[in-house]
Amino acid sequence: MDAFYASVEQRDNPDLRGRPVVVGWAEGTRGVVCAASYEARTFGVRSAIPISRAKRLCPGAVFVRPDFTRYKAVSLQIREIFLRHTPLVEPLSLDEAYLDVTHETTGLPSATATAIRVREEIREETGLTASAGAAPNKFLAKIASDWKKPDGLFVIKPAQVDGFLAALPVQRLPGVGAATEQLLTSHAIATVGDLRAIERADLSRWLGKFGDRLWELARGIDDRPVVPDRKAKQISSETTFDRDLPLEEVIPHLKEQCEHVWDALTRKDRVGRTVTVKLRTGDFVTATRQTTPQAIPASADDLMAVASELIERFSFEAESRYRLAGVGVSNFLDELEERQPRLF
Repeated sequence: MDAFYASVEQRDNPDLRGRPVVVGWAEGTRGVVCAASYEARTFGVRSAIPISRAKRLCPGAVFVRPDFTRYKAVSLQIREIFLRHTPLVEPLSLDEAYLDVTHETTGLPSATATAIRVREEIREETGLTASAGAAPNKFLAKIASDWKKPDGLFVIKPAQVDGFLAALPVQRLPGVGAATEQLLTSHAIATVGDLRAIERADLSRWLGKFGDRLWELARGIDDRPVVPDRKAKQISSETTFDRDLPLEEVIPHLKEQCEHVWDALTRKDRVGRTVTVKLRTGDFVTATRQTTPQAIPASADDLMAVASELIERFSFEAESRYRLAGVGVSNFLDELEERQPRLF
């Protein structure tokens, strides 16, 4: 979807149409942008930047508090459109999904035809626009979906894969962040074409398993299936404080996050074995600590007890101040059961 949260706000409030809209909590000084309309993006406003920076970049923007209940309702409406065309829908978030249309259920002859129809139905039934990418696999479709935003469609046919990828900057490959890009640049690798000239063994030596993955991506190889109803790998909650706090003042907030996580675990009927605590300092240094206790947490209090032990393992200076804290649970028992073969 195109600027999904902001587009829903503009659709539902005609006064916002054509104006720069930023969705986020503007009351505090530590909020981040959840979404920005394309009018706001022309000023450099992007998702995940601090609200304070968004205000400096675009003083004339309209700041709107997010309404996730409404966004989820629209997302489910869009999901129903997808499911008319294929049962193989893998949501990535409220505003994005993979569809496998190898066996398209309405009789449309190609992935391109399906993408065109889906975008038309979204526009007609929700009043919103979507961009789509049609390609032979997930990684290429993802890149293609961003190619002609907003309200665009880009198709990469099998015969076009090699030519399309060759000129692509390496940072467009999934998983290539700043550190990996810097390493590749040090070896004079700027494009996917450059990357293809490197031996697989060299990439593996430099980057471990991700080196093997990069070798495959450079050749358009991505065999991951579209998996509908994928369960979350972690259930977590975090909060950004209005001001930097000493550690003793972080603890009550962490307890509150444990309660949120426990409520979510209970609602989803999931049991996790591994607990992770995340801290971010006032100067944006982020660290995590993780443990798998012998006894599985059986309440929010148990979860907080494990989180308190993890707090002791951080190596920040005693005088450090913190802007964010969070807790997560992962390594779920249902995943373990799915991985273990049945004996009988």
